[in-house]
Amino acid sequence: MPWSNQSGGGGPWGKPPGGGGPWGQPPSGGGGGGSGGGQPDLEELLRRSQDRLKQVVPGGFGGGGLGVLAALIVLAWGATGVYTVQPNEAGIETVFGRFTNRTAPGLNYNWPSPIGAVAKLRVTDRNSVDIGFRTREDARRPGVTTQQDINEESLMLTGDENIADVKFRVIYQIDPARPEDYAFNVREQRETIKAVSESVMREIVGRTQIQRILTAERKVIEPAAQELTQKVLNDYKAGVLILQVQLLSVDPPEQVISAFRDVTAAQQDLERMRNEAEAYANRVVPEARGAAARILQEAEAYREQTVAEARGQASRFTQVYEQYRNAPQVTRERMYLETMERVLGGSNKVIDDQGGQGVVPYQPLDQLQQQPAAPSRTLPQPPAPQTSQQGARR
Repeated sequence: MPWSNQSGGGGPWGKPPGGGGPWGQPPSGGGGGGSGGGQPDLEELLRRSQDRLKQVVPGGFGGGGLGVLAALIVLAWGATGVYTVQPNEAGIETVFGRFTNRTAPGLNYNWPSPIGAVAKLRVTDRNSVDIGFRTREDARRPGVTTQQDINEESLMLTGDENIADVKFRVIYQIDPARPEDYAFNVREQRETIKAVSESVMREIVGRTQIQRILTAERKVIEPAAQELTQKVLNDYKAGVLILQVQLLSVDPPEQVISAFRDVTAAQQDLERMRNEAEAYANRVVPEARGAAARILQEAEAYREQTVAEARGQASRFTQVYEQYRNAPQVTRERMYLETMERVLGGSNKVIDDQGGQGVVPYQPLDQLQQQPAAPSRTLPQPPAPQTSQQGARR
C-alpha cells in the first residue's frame, strides 16, 4: 500500500525526531511538496505516479486492469515487427536466428525482437573491390584522391618466371535470387571476394607469359578471371554475382622497368629483323625457283635443239651418202666446192684464174690488198665445175 505522511503514523519506520522524513529529510513543510526549494519528497512522487496509472486504468490494479495493460504492452511490442523493404533491397527474416523467409520490396511483417529479426540487403547496388592498390582521399586537399600501392597484393609471378605488377578491380553485386546465401554462408563477404579474386588472378598470370599479359592477352584474362572467380564463389555458395573484372594496369616492377623496356625493345628488334628476313626469303625464293625453272627449260630446249640438229645432220649425211652412191664423182666435186666456199667466202683473197706472164707470175699484191674488198654479196658466183677444175690445176 502507498506510504502516508499522516500525523501519528510517521511512515513505515516511524517519524524521526524533529519531524524529518524517514531518511533524515527535512520536514514536509519545507520539502518538495511545499513552496520551498528543497528536494522533492519520494513518497509524493510515488503517489503521483499511482494517480496517473489510475487515470490510465480506471478500474485500478485489479485483474481486469492488469489484463488491459498487458494487452496494450503486447500490442505495442507486436507493432514493432512491421517493417518496410525498399525497391533496391531484399528482406531476410529470421526467427531465433534461423532463416525463415525472403521478402520482396514493400510493407512486411516478422516476429519482433528478440524473437525475430530482419536484415535488409541492397541486392541491386554495384560494389567494387580494388586489389593491388587503395584509393584514399587526401586529408590536406578535400575532394582529391590519392592511390597507394599494395605490393604484397599486386606483385605476381608469370609463366616465364618474370614478375608483373598487376592492379585490377572486381565489380560485384549480391545475387537477388539467393541473398540469404550472402547473409549466412560467408562471414566476411568483401574479404572473401578479395581473397578469391586475388588467388584466381595469380593462377591465370602464373600460366601466361608476361609479354602476352602486357599486349594481346589482357582481353582474354579479364573474362577468364571473371568466370573462374564466379565458379569458386558458387562453390562457396556465397550469393555473389561477379559482374566484371577490370585490369587497370599491368607493368613490370618499378625496380626493373628500365631493364624490361630494354628487353622489350630487343624483342621488338628481333621481331622486326625476323619479319624482314621472312620478307627477303619470300622475295628471293620465288626468284630462285623461277631462275631454276628457266635454266631447266633452257636445258630442255638445248637438248631438244641438239638432238634435232644431230638428227638433221645424220639425215643430211644419209641423203648425201645416197647421192654419193648414185654419182660419186659429181658428189665429191660438189662437196669440195661447197667446202671451199665456206672456207674462203669470208676472207680477203686474190684469185688468179688466167695465169701470169713469164716464168714467174707477178701480181702486185700490195696494191691489190689496199683496194677495199668487195662485199661478199657482190662476189661472182663460182664457175662451173669444169672451169673450177682448170683454175685449180693452174
